[in-house]
Amino acid sequence: MARLVDVIEQMIKDMVDENDGTATICRSQLAEQANCVPSQITYVLSTRFSGGSGYIVESRRGGGGQITITRVSHVGPAEYLKAIIDSVGDDLSQQQAKNLLMNAVSVGAMTSKEGTAIMAAVSDRALARVDSDIRAVLRADIFKHALLGLMVT
Repeated sequence: MARLVDVIEQMIKDMVDENDGTATICRSQLAEQANCVPSQITYVLSTRFSGGSGYIVESRRGGGGQITITRVSHVGPAEYLKAIIDSVGDDLSQQQAKNLLMNAVSVGAMTSKEGTAIMAAVSDRALARVDSDIRAVLRADIFKHALLGLMVT
């Protein structure tokens, strides 16, 4: 049986596909359909539909919490990597880095070898000597600069 986050992800992707690459959803209504709490919808959107995964997510305050999801298509590797860089905030978890790198490899924006090398550089193991309270901030900086390095080669 599929995990709830996988089911929610597929529901959103189906909506995007049915509406020519853009869908506007109401978080509470989708949560009701998926039989979950709205925060689970937020989690799926933030982990599975970031700029680095080929989607732009725009949320509107008020108005029932409408969220517009647009699939980004036909971008080259450099544009895709820039979208990832732009989507990474001031900090980055190891799991977020892994997801972004797997998506970049899957769309051909980088090779598997490049993704593996960057993941090794930003892993918890590589950053073990860094205080845990600043590890995610340092990981984000290293991650962004590694992607910038790929863009100029």
